[in-house]
Amino acid sequence: MTTYGFLGLGIMGSAMARNLVQAGFDVIVWNRSAEKSEPLVATGARLGATPRDVVAASEVTFSMVADPIATRSVCFDTYGVLAGVGPGHDYVETSTIDDPTSVEIARAVADLGGRFLEAPVTGTKKPAEDGQLVFLAAGDRGLFDDAQPAFDAMGKLAVYLGEVGNGARMKLVINSIMGGVMAALAEGLALAEKGGLEPATVLELLDAGVVANQLFRAKGPQLLERSYPASFPLKHMQKDLRLALALGESVGQPLHGTATVNQTFKRAVVAGRGDEDFSAVYEVIR
Repeated sequence: MTTYGFLGLGIMGSAMARNLVQAGFDVIVWNRSAEKSEPLVATGARLGATPRDVVAASEVTFSMVADPIATRSVCFDTYGVLAGVGPGHDYVETSTIDDPTSVEIARAVADLGGRFLEAPVTGTKKPAEDGQLVFLAAGDRGLFDDAQPAFDAMGKLAVYLGEVGNGARMKLVINSIMGGVMAALAEGLALAEKGGLEPATVLELLDAGVVANQLFRAKGPQLLERSYPASFPLKHMQKDLRLALALGESVGQPLHGTATVNQTFKRAVVAGRGDEDFSAVYEVIR
């Protein structure tokens, strides 16, 4: 049986690792805050002392952490991933990071004889819990094929996008669109409310029309209730918008709309909404 490692047990990582355990795999977990490992250990996972130990004891290790800074720390620190990676000990990065960081890690892993795959995910807390994530994979094709049983346990689809960097860029494209759609919904409902219309009716009509979508169905009720339990923390959406703008700069693509949306999400972070769901951007728009 394949032994999988899992690094990072936040909102997404804990659900993903739990699905691996429930699928019957041997799973070794690690989190910087050790107490977050306890529920998974109680359900059958084993605990690793450091990322190095997890990688060295696993055939394939997944990571899901907050941002490029955390990703680099997990990889390059003294007891990090690179201290354990090598032939037979491969690494899959599922965090949302920029493509230069992903390429740098891929090269470092390859230099040590390991295989690397970036596989950022689309989906938030509920899809992660339900094993309905979509993996945007790029890098070593053999590792993509070998990791398919794990992808099947954690998601509904894994697509292979070619060379390292393509997965990271695809995720930033998707999240830049998602952030813009969320801001548009918030502005529309705020406009309806101040224009004397019923926001709940707006959602009903949107769902009956051409722009009906899962995001509106999932986030619309949160806006009506003004309650934002974190499924995808707002601070992470702002980080992704910032990375998308950097990507646009690097390829010479103006992103006027994304820049405006990013400023709105930055306002929400400054207003103390960063740890709430990204739908909490409504509070600074209304």
